Amino acid sequence: MLGVAVGPAQAAEVAYATECVPPDISGLPPVQGTTKVEITAPETAKVGEEVEVVWKFVQAASKNPDLIDLPADSVQPSGTLKAASAQTADIAMQGPRENPAIPKGGDMVLSDMKGKLKLTTPGEVTLTPDAYAINAMSTDTKCTPKEAVKSAATIKVAEGDGSSPPPSQQPSPSPTVSPSESESGGQTDFTGKEVQVPYACKTPIGDKNATSPVQINAKKNGGSFDLTVQFKKSVMDSPADIPADSVKPSMEVALGGADKGTVHVEGPTNAEPIKSGDPIEIPDLKGTYKPGASGESTLSPGVLTIEALGTTTTCTPEKTEVSLTLDTTEQQGGASGGGSTTGGSTTGGSTSTTPDGGLADTGAENDGSLKALGLVAGTAVLLGAAIFTFLPSRRAR
Repeated sequence: MLGVAVGPAQAAEVAYATECVPPDISGLPPVQGTTKVEITAPETAKVGEEVEVVWKFVQAASKNPDLIDLPADSVQPSGTLKAASAQTADIAMQGPRENPAIPKGGDMVLSDMKGKLKLTTPGEVTLTPDAYAINAMSTDTKCTPKEAVKSAATIKVAEGDGSSPPPSQQPSPSPTVSPSESESGGQTDFTGKEVQVPYACKTPIGDKNATSPVQINAKKNGGSFDLTVQFKKSVMDSPADIPADSVKPSMEVALGGADKGTVHVEGPTNAEPIKSGDPIEIPDLKGTYKPGASGESTLSPGVLTIEALGTTTTCTPEKTEVSLTLDTTEQQGGASGGGSTTGGSTTGGSTSTTPDGGLADTGAENDGSLKALGLVAGTAVLLGAAIFTFLPSRRAR
């Protein structure tokens, strides 16, 4: 929470040359432009306080490509704000999926992004905008600075007792997780950062790529951790009617750092039918992680699997990014390079697909409906992939 000693907010604008790379599926070249950002942060604060920082887009570097009109509330920005000087940290910033309808070729109107920084060291902490991504219709346009960016705000951080900060301090790292309790209080809840995961899926209509925002959270349970993997808001409506209890998602969370192996997490089947045109939402995936090694272990989103109407579709991440880091203590029968662990049991983590990685042939009479559901299972339900993935080929025709 924000402390009572946090000083009044300050706002400063900075502009920098930026290169924005559209998603591969669009076939568009990189765009060179200028990003204008306004950063709002408290002028003063004290060690131990958690401050909120706001990133306002005065101008995004790229426009909406001349491919598709973007509907209202379909665009979500995320990015990184660099803290430096007395304290170094990469502050994860994210805005809500809120925007007016944006026509082809129109200016990108992006929501304000917010993030939090827990202050650990007295001194001056500078805040500088860095890379950001624009997620629209489940595809990411990634924008990176092409020049040194000036700091946009400075927080003067005092000691916890309120004394004035010294002129300079050596940098100190910021925590990588957000615990529900202080470090000294024996934390039990750990919140991971949301990461954008690019997946490659094989479906009955060919290979499909889509990016999904995923977050891994943990709750300490004895020597183990109860995991919850969350997929953020889907941006796609279902293209077909889906019966109740017919779609079941699961994931193999990838371990790294001190530990090795995977952790199986899964969600329930859809309790209600999903009608054509209704939003597709992915339930939380849950499982138990029993550490197989002592030290600092990392957890990253891994292989995703959807079982639907007797078929299995598997999607593999093209690259991995750590969502959560935990201090672990080796447990008997824990992971450490073996199969998946969940609830103390071990599974092989294998999936059933056809030799080419597509959906198995169930012999259903309505092949068109099955393939439509296969698309839903392989890309939409899992990843929130949008019809946008088909637009380039339509445009070519």
